[in-house]
Amino acid sequence: MNKTITLFSSIALSLIIASCGNEQKPAEETTTGTEATGEETAYTISTDSTSHIIWKGVMLGVKEHTGLINFTEGKLTAKGNQLTGGTFTVDMKSIKVTDKNYDEKSGYGVNKFLGHIASADFFDVANNPAATFTITSVTGNEATGTLKIRGKENTETLKNISITENNGTINAKGTLTFDRKKYDVVYDTGAKDMIISNDVALEIAMTGKK
Repeated sequence: MNKTITLFSSIALSLIIASCGNEQKPAEETTTGTEATGEETAYTISTDSTSHIIWKGVMLGVKEHTGLINFTEGKLTAKGNQLTGGTFTVDMKSIKVTDKNYDEKSGYGVNKFLGHIASADFFDVANNPAATFTITSVTGNEATGTLKIRGKENTETLKNISITENNGTINAKGTLTFDRKKYDVVYDTGAKDMIISNDVALEIAMTGKK
């Protein structure tokens, strides 16, 4: 069965020991993606602000741009505290910026930047309004899957996965870095001192319910 993640997981393993007299009892455990116990459970990813991707692109030696992007839908499956699969879809029209590296007076403002990265020079959002990630396998806290951007598909790895579950709600986090040129995002400035990094880094956070 193809398992997908429409992506991209929360918190490290903690174990609290509560003592009472000479008797020690383990307290409530926060889970991470290291143990697979119990039945596999499916979760529907929330599309509100609790689920989002933080993206970062760098113009080497000059500045970096950061922002947010939202999900339109997604499913995750987990067995105990171990991610087992999933799928998620990203709304490319929802791209926002959070950095301040813009100069309205010089003509390089936020709106111009957003228009540029949405254009055919970058993500061609008008013709490719969605990006997807589909998990094909999971090993420990890493998931291999198919990332589709601008109609191009490549195998990528979601790393540093961690999940917690509480009363039917799952929180998942992870990181993924991809080479934009593998997806025909090939724009360069042409200036030697303004080289755009090929790597785009993503920090993924999702919440979901049964």
